[in-house]
Amino acid sequence: MNGAAMYATTQERGQDELVTQHAPLVKRIAYHLMSRLPPSVQADDLIQAGMIGLLEAAKNYDPSQGASFETYAGIRIRGAMLDEIRRTDWTPRSVHRKARQVAEAVREIENAMGRDARDHEVAQALGIGLDEYHRILQDATGARMFSFEDPGALGDEQEVRGLEQPNEPLDNLQHEDFQGALADAIAGLPERERLVMSLYYDEELNLREIGEVLGVSESRVCQIHGQALIRLRARMGEWVQS
Repeated sequence: MNGAAMYATTQERGQDELVTQHAPLVKRIAYHLMSRLPPSVQADDLIQAGMIGLLEAAKNYDPSQGASFETYAGIRIRGAMLDEIRRTDWTPRSVHRKARQVAEAVREIENAMGRDARDHEVAQALGIGLDEYHRILQDATGARMFSFEDPGALGDEQEVRGLEQPNEPLDNLQHEDFQGALADAIAGLPERERLVMSLYYDEELNLREIGEVLGVSESRVCQIHGQALIRLRARMGEWVQS
């Protein structure tokens, strides 16, 4: 066996070991995402997509870039799962349309008033009652997960500007301008919305657990989360086309 063949064999063995060692990470990420998704999403589908992401991570990992393999693989695994969720999006178009309308109303109110838009103001601008407005917020939470790995969560993927491959979560993650703008937008959220986002995405609590922390119902947490998502969408106007 010549040197090149030996190197290829050794490299392939190393990749296989990484995949075997980190296979449990795929299941862990899949079941964490499942806690946020409707019953129509199957864990096996996410795991299958995540394994493809893990294989790609093992193939492309470059330790000289500084990130540990687990960190790098986690991004690729979750990205592959998010792509699978998008591909089989269960959300009616009407939900996306209403979320866009609410985001536009929030944007107009905040631009005019110079402060955070309030629930009753947004509902009034849309000509709907508070109950209907809160239902839209809950639908918005169920329709789209939002994280730094998933800029497409701000809107339909084709609406995100400046990303040549919007279905490549790793490429999105490396887009520093987007991340900087998103971090600033999150920092500017009202305190309770910012806390819900932190508990949900950083601490990885589910809605019921966040409700226990805040002393409110799970449905109320869902509304606060939905309001945060829509407010972020409204404030990221240069990235998202309405």
